[in-house]
Amino acid sequence: MSGWDHTTDFLVVGSGAGVVGALRAHALGKDVLVVEKSDLLGGSTCMSGGVMWLPNNPLMQREGVSDSLDTALAYFDSVVGDAGPASSPARRLSYINSGIEMVGFLESEGLKFRRCEGYSDYYAGVRGIEGGSARGRSIEPEIFDKKKLGAWCDRIRPGFAGGMVIYTAEAAPMSLMRTRIGMATMARVGRRTVGGRIRGRKLAANGAALIARLVDALLRREVPIWTESALTDLLVEDCRVVGAVIHRDGRDVRVRARDGILLAAGGFARNEAMRKEHSDGLPVGSDWTSANPGDTGEAIRIAEGLGAATDMLDEAWWMPSWIMPDGTPGMCLSERCKPGSIIVDAKGLRYFNEACSYQEAGQQMYARHREGGAAIPSWLIIDSRHRSRYPFGMAPAGWTPKQLITGGVLKRGDTLEDLARQCDLPADTLRETIERFNLFAENGVDADFHRGEGDHERFYGDRTHQPNPSLGPIEKGPFYAAALYPGDIGTSGGLLCDEFSRVLNADGEPISGLYATGNCTASVMGRKYLGAGASIAASAVFGYVAANHASSDREVN
Repeated sequence: MSGWDHTTDFLVVGSGAGVVGALRAHALGKDVLVVEKSDLLGGSTCMSGGVMWLPNNPLMQREGVSDSLDTALAYFDSVVGDAGPASSPARRLSYINSGIEMVGFLESEGLKFRRCEGYSDYYAGVRGIEGGSARGRSIEPEIFDKKKLGAWCDRIRPGFAGGMVIYTAEAAPMSLMRTRIGMATMARVGRRTVGGRIRGRKLAANGAALIARLVDALLRREVPIWTESALTDLLVEDCRVVGAVIHRDGRDVRVRARDGILLAAGGFARNEAMRKEHSDGLPVGSDWTSANPGDTGEAIRIAEGLGAATDMLDEAWWMPSWIMPDGTPGMCLSERCKPGSIIVDAKGLRYFNEACSYQEAGQQMYARHREGGAAIPSWLIIDSRHRSRYPFGMAPAGWTPKQLITGGVLKRGDTLEDLARQCDLPADTLRETIERFNLFAENGVDADFHRGEGDHERFYGDRTHQPNPSLGPIEKGPFYAAALYPGDIGTSGGLLCDEFSRVLNADGEPISGLYATGNCTASVMGRKYLGAGASIAASAVFGYVAANHASSDREVN
């Protein structure tokens, strides 16, 4: 095949955490090109906490936090079980072992991380689960001054925290603003935020810090990055993917990739047609997602055209969400884990552990709805103690912006009967549900769903509340309710890959020259979310793995 406009060794499509693959390939002596269809870098990674869940990582080892391959695999087996080829034993081994190597490599490239102490695995301490870590296996990037990026400073997609410079692991303690640890955390975040502005810095934290640090490393290596450059086709020669067509500056550019192409272009959370195609008739909406605007699935479709196999296309990284007055989703995380909160379906019945992982919470909503429970929307109900003590979205404790009420985000009732009427819930059933719940709260033991037993549930609860940090009565009016929908932060099903990140065809054979990572793939986590940063970590790790494999002898490919 001739007529190439540009030639490189390794082409990376997308600029989220998968660009670890670009950095690794260049470190191995390869020519690399990164293309991003948006004008901003970072994709959904930038809009995330930037945390990475990595068992037995070097930071854990240095700080003496006990972990091992066997323990991590036991946790995988216990939580994920048999999830098919996407989470095969070989893929799990590759993820864990390569993750350890990857952190060492990134640190050698100048990236800096910190452990998220106490940010426990999402199933640690849960009944029947083995191998979970209460202290946590997650790390996050240290804060970074984007001014170091020069002309690229304003090309990093904005993060989720607005103007606050806050570590992701600080979010939970900061939500306890009436406590000593909450006030101390708020003061620390405030000093950091204001101090950075006074000094003229453009500080990035969370996912934006991870991407900024990766871009900084790529720029130091002089790796070219093309923005506003969209993948439109993959080119095949002698049964091998040898290049791609990239639409850039109003024309198609044919890029040859001698070693391979890594698809790291995200999922299809914003593609309404694809979402409905794989929803099995259940209500799903691209307007419920918090994924980045470019998460539209073209890379998956193009690879499918080459015979690529897919799996779990009905799955996503679910995040129960309310809908703000402007139509955007508001993610519900700590609110449902705090004492004084409950979630019920349209029949006024409680049906799951409200403090479970956000991934499982969304799955529970769909399962209940499928069974006829009318759980979309469900209702998060809180009392006035909850509202006075804990944040609701971006509203601080004790202050409920008028627009949340007038815009319909929150219903407010002086009594439970009044609230039930506004939410069209059966008042008698709702009261019976809450009375039973309150008995559990008084004793500190949730006999129905075991809320507050898991380490992660307590982490997001209120440690000053006893006897159960996650369980408190709903009894003091006025009462509030928010309609919850199964929002998401991205899809988690896609192309099937092997332990080397090679895309597989329907026969389970690798498509030569084609690699994939991140949300355009079927997740190694199966249908579970094992801990904070599981999706970001998998994207980075399998980008690293792809670079290692593609950079080896081309004949091996």
